[in-house]
Amino acid sequence: MKTEPYREALYREALYLRRAYVLGHPIKHSLSPALHRAAYDFLGEANLEYDRRDTLPDDLPAIMHGVRHPDGTEDAPYIAGLSVTMPLKTAVIQYCDEISEMAQVTGAVNTVYPRGEKVLGHNTDVIGIVNALRHAGLEPHPLKDSAAIVGGGATAISALAALHALGYCRVSVYARSLHKLGSVQEAADRLGVQLEQIALADLPQNLAERGHHPVVSTLPARAADEWASQLSGLKGASATHRPVLLDVAYNPWPSVLASAWEANGGTVVSGLEMLLYQAVEQVLLFTDRTLSEGELLGLVNAMCAAVGLPLRASVS
Repeated sequence: MKTEPYREALYREALYLRRAYVLGHPIKHSLSPALHRAAYDFLGEANLEYDRRDTLPDDLPAIMHGVRHPDGTEDAPYIAGLSVTMPLKTAVIQYCDEISEMAQVTGAVNTVYPRGEKVLGHNTDVIGIVNALRHAGLEPHPLKDSAAIVGGGATAISALAALHALGYCRVSVYARSLHKLGSVQEAADRLGVQLEQIALADLPQNLAERGHHPVVSTLPARAADEWASQLSGLKGASATHRPVLLDVAYNPWPSVLASAWEANGGTVVSGLEMLLYQAVEQVLLFTDRTLSEGELLGLVNAMCAAVGLPLRASVS
């Protein structure tokens, strides 16, 4: 979406402490503060603090008022940005002046930030999924590979957009309740993706006989345990080909699904990688920065160290 040029971001003129928050409910176990605080420390943003803020939809008007009036006072610091989690990713859209094309496609906003006099909304979950899959070694071959998504909620739509960005035009989606996949189908129609809807109970057999690569499981922690324990093979797995799974759940880790996938010859990447890469994009938006490749690598590694992820040799 093209928009008019914005005047210099007001946060650089703020007289008082700047704040950013992760909003959602429940929120007390979120790792976003560890990631963002490490990033702002690396960037030298000494007066930008990042905190959790337990928030329900009814709390949004007062919070968004602070984003819309960003001059900042000693008692009400300037809000540089908001990381938005469930159950707010749809509800927050009405408070944004503009949302990005990716947010429009997915129907969800996980990132809110001011630019000049406007409040913008974006979805960084998509790039988070793309980069997590690439970090796992995925080299997309859309004409040969059979991509799949497990689950049918909001994250499944972001996963669909991510697979589309990687070049996949046909995707299988597995869910317990196929009649609840309306929003996923609508997103597929907007993207021009051919969507195959399949019952979740069929997934273990299909993985063994048909094969899927890559696979993005968007199920909550432990929700995949039952079918994962039935996993008896990954078609196409070999010493030279290890089907990739992104399990967006990362606590506990390894999950039952991750262990079963690796035991059957696949490669697994956790949702913590997705959280990392979507947070990197948020940090750049909240601080209005463009970094060199070396600076970006330093930023990513500072964030990795904060949550116990392995350091990177490059960001390419």
